[in-house]
Amino acid sequence: MSESINRARHRAARRPSTPLTEFANAASEQMGTVGRRTAVVAASSGLMVSMIAVPSHAADRDGAPALAAVDTAALTASARAVLNTSPVVASPAEAVFTVDAPVITAEKPAPPPEPVRTRAASRTAERASTTASTQVASNPVPQSVAGNAVLEIAARYVGVPYVSGGSTPDGFDCSGFTSYVYAQLGISLPRTSSAQRNAGTVVSRADAQPGDLVWSPGHIGIYAGGNQMIDSPRPGKTVQFRSIWQSSPTFIRIG
Repeated sequence: MSESINRARHRAARRPSTPLTEFANAASEQMGTVGRRTAVVAASSGLMVSMIAVPSHAADRDGAPALAAVDTAALTASARAVLNTSPVVASPAEAVFTVDAPVITAEKPAPPPEPVRTRAASRTAERASTTASTQVASNPVPQSVAGNAVLEIAARYVGVPYVSGGSTPDGFDCSGFTSYVYAQLGISLPRTSSAQRNAGTVVSRADAQPGDLVWSPGHIGIYAGGNQMIDSPRPGKTVQFRSIWQSSPTFIRIG
């Protein structure tokens, strides 16, 4: 009876497999594929850079040899030739830049249009002018005014209307008129007619001179010589030369 001998079979020794080794093998396969297919071409500058990466341990599981190395110097020779023949752009060390600025001229604005005067306003102005002219014509300046400082100033305001309490060329009452005229000569008079009565020296009518004050109760004016005076009479009237109407006025010399 023969004996059969069965020999035990043993597996070939192999590297133990762990998750880390499996991940490394997969990465190697991907790098091999990328190394065989990847190339970046820079068309705008004429450069082509070959990026072929072949890891030293990249090999097929069947023992196939790795891909041969690529000569990158030969691939970039044409690109270098293009760079060497390209024109060189240079600028001077002291470059001057100019800017053409537009010329701006300012034009003088047109004057505003004159206000249009209405017919009513025109008539009012015409009437006022006519009234003043009539009053001056009907109240001629006496000869005594010439050379008399008080009367020359007073004559400037012929035609100014009477205004109760007025003491400016916009309107005068009697004492406001006399105080304003004397103030132009640097002489200060009291504001009321009763106070002006005692502001100077009383003189007789025979001795009165042009420029003296002519006073009567409640009213005062300036003596213009002869039988005339200039004053601001009453509401509705204007400054004017006229005859002395008081029966017994008082003449007062100032200064």
